[in-house]
Amino acid sequence: MKKHLIILAFALLSFFANATEKYAQATFPNKTHDFGQIQESNGPVSCTFEFINTGDKPLIIIDAVASCGCTRPEYPSKPIKPGKKGKIKVTYNPSGRPGAFSKTIKVKTNGRDKYSTLVIEGVAVPKSHTSD
Repeated sequence: MKKHLIILAFALLSFFANATEKYAQATFPNKTHDFGQIQESNGPVSCTFEFINTGDKPLIIIDAVASCGCTRPEYPSKPIKPGKKGKIKVTYNPSGRPGAFSKTIKVKTNGRDKYSTLVIEGVAVPKSHTSD
């Protein structure tokens, strides 16, 4: 009986230790941005994804990787304190890529959910070719 009480005590301690464990968490209100129609000839377009650290430990963006070299994410290098906001700027270059596009950006953090996926999409209207 004494052995069972000791096991139960360790199980309860383990449960409460995990319940009070601190963590960081990137929460994105919007994970998708639709550029709509953009002109290929106008060059790169950018958007910003805002997030908040809804955890109780500083959030670190470890990396942000785009699915294509035509898409460039920029992210904060300093930790985001609990309750504070941060931004990830994403720039898409439509040059030489007319037509519909959908690109993903995989964001890696030290948060409880290690990865978040952001999406940009739209249609690049081709450059008009006029002949003399």
